[in-house]
Amino acid sequence: MATHRLGIVMHGVTGRMGLNQHLRRSVAALRADGGVVLSNGDRVVPDPLLLGRDDAKLAAIAEETGDAYTTDYDAAIGSSEHRLFFDAGTTLMRSDLLGRAIETGKHVYCEKPLAAALADARTVSAQADRAGVKAGVVMDKLFLPGLIKLGALVSDGFFGRILSVRIDFGYWVFTGEGAPSNRPSWNYRQRDGGGIIFDMMAHWRYVLDRLIAPVRSVVCLGATHVDQRWDEAGTRYTADADDAAYAVLQLDGGVVAQVNSSWCTRVNRDDLAVFQVDGTQGSAVAGLTWCRTQSIDDTPRPVWNPDEPQAGQFRDQWTAYDPDRTYPNGFRAQWEQFIRHLYGDAPWPYTLREGVKGVELAEAALESSRRRAWVDLEGGGP
Repeated sequence: MATHRLGIVMHGVTGRMGLNQHLRRSVAALRADGGVVLSNGDRVVPDPLLLGRDDAKLAAIAEETGDAYTTDYDAAIGSSEHRLFFDAGTTLMRSDLLGRAIETGKHVYCEKPLAAALADARTVSAQADRAGVKAGVVMDKLFLPGLIKLGALVSDGFFGRILSVRIDFGYWVFTGEGAPSNRPSWNYRQRDGGGIIFDMMAHWRYVLDRLIAPVRSVVCLGATHVDQRWDEAGTRYTADADDAAYAVLQLDGGVVAQVNSSWCTRVNRDDLAVFQVDGTQGSAVAGLTWCRTQSIDDTPRPVWNPDEPQAGQFRDQWTAYDPDRTYPNGFRAQWEQFIRHLYGDAPWPYTLREGVKGVELAEAALESSRRRAWVDLEGGGP
């Protein structure tokens, strides 16, 4: 059995997601466990080169992980020692960096949104197709235990005919006044590619397309509820990007999805993101790790009586679904799939073309918010 070294240029590891989920919990963890095992018994051991603009931050991370690092973009992207380029940096830089990596013959793997504009997303996707490189987009929500369970219920026909979906996502993001914000300041500036619509619609597109039905149209209202924030240096700035989005989407088969995304809400639900699917034969609600069901036979007949408190708790009338099964970290699981795909060992559905669809929905939602109107999508689901 052979061991293969996979050189990976990893851009964006100084950010929260790139560092924690992609480097520490995925690539470094896979290396520590001896690499990814292929179907023939061979192993692929990732060997990252950390790339970014902040030398001090890169040096500190490299000291922790033992990896090499550089601030020389041309040298890293042009390196013949690294056959894969991974990007988790800012959306504004992504399509250009991916395009440059593809020009050198590198395979590419990236966070979403794929690009800051639909035209750029389509361009880089077509470029990867022409070059014949293997390319993928992170679709981590599909690897959440809660959504894996929801997907199993859909496949089993538990819901009967699916009627509607409700997604409620968000939490309070502190302004940065007096204490650091819990999200980077660029998220709240339009000129830097910030905004919750562009950030989250790319997620909701693949979740709905792949778990429920293809998205066909959207009406969305974006809002900037908090317009004064403080950046990492403690400097006050005007936040002009949307920090909340309220959307209704029409899916194939008459399914309606209501999706609320907010960085200006305090959590009074069972998880930071809650997904509910209602069907003729049953309903299910899921968080990041858990899932609960209520079949038609177990559905109560509540009585509206505003003069007396409810005798029982509605949440107690649901049944935990597959509560004892454990799942690996979703980011790591998708990294393993992509590495096997690189070595011709596994199929790969999460292509750049799928990433284009996420940007399409984001742009349609922004257009809807500007026009206060429904906007149809050109593309369908998978």
